Amino acid sequence: MTAGANERRSPRASLGLAGRIGLGLIVTILLACVATIPWSMGRVETGATTLARYEASNLTLNLLPPIWQSLGEMDAARVAGAREAGQYIPGRVLGTDRLGRDVLARLLAGGSISLLVGLSAAAIAMVVGTLYGTLAGASGGRVDAVMMRIVDILFGLPSILLVVLLAVAVDGVLERRGADLSAFARQVINIATLLVAIGGVSWLTMARVIRGQVLSLKAKPFMEACRAIGVSPARQFTAHLLPNLVGPIAVYAALAVPAAILSESFLSFLGIGVREPLPSWGNLAADALGELNTVDSRWWLLAGPCVAIALTLVSLNFLGDELRERFDPMRGRRVA
Repeated sequence: MTAGANERRSPRASLGLAGRIGLGLIVTILLACVATIPWSMGRVETGATTLARYEASNLTLNLLPPIWQSLGEMDAARVAGAREAGQYIPGRVLGTDRLGRDVLARLLAGGSISLLVGLSAAAIAMVVGTLYGTLAGASGGRVDAVMMRIVDILFGLPSILLVVLLAVAVDGVLERRGADLSAFARQVINIATLLVAIGGVSWLTMARVIRGQVLSLKAKPFMEACRAIGVSPARQFTAHLLPNLVGPIAVYAALAVPAAILSESFLSFLGIGVREPLPSWGNLAADALGELNTVDSRWWLLAGPCVAIALTLVSLNFLGDELRERFDPMRGRRVA
């Protein structure tokens, strides 16, 4: 291959405008949520108990307006009375919710949980899809045909319905054994179920993409040489196939994470995913819906999680489109 061909097919040295915007947004969101975990999940005293900041509440200070709105006489009196009584006073940057909890702390803690669920579910989908697609493409013949027909059947099933059914089934088991499990254990099981459910239905596209790439790579001269000299299948995968699959895997990962975050938010919005008192962007939006009315609309309670979800999805889609363009094998030919 000539130097000119190498130049044409090599990815751009820097990201495009959309890629830079997406990368900057997602890094900012990650830093805002992850770097503030010691604060948002730190312990605070609320009378006789010590709770995490995101769940600490003071009912006498519920539904305080955010910092850009001045306190009314009644709200100012409530804050002054709580301060004189030595009660817990939540932050007022984004106001407080109906239970008197700090909305900013819950938004940041919920972002950490939503991003963790999304990244973990996408990682599960990547691992399962890569292994399944590689096995199907490398095996070929009847094995490949049977494995891909299984994928076709699973594609025909409604994925969200499968996730909902699995979550409801696990909830039924937890309800029957509720007395034997602590609240923390129930939360861990709920999140683990969410990860398995979302990751378990998100690997199908990945399997198809990787299988097609493996079939293409199998016909390359370097793979024929590997088989001719007796290189083991495991060595073929780790040393030759996997490095050439990094591009499609990176592209799919950037596109799978927003889909997983959206699925988690949708399920939490329905009350199936992350449960109270643990926050996520989905259940924060669900709780805020009740505050939208024509008399006294507290729109900022809904705007916070919705804007966070929208910015995260847009930034990841920008980044995924940029990666797809950089790793597109036909890009060099179009430029040429």
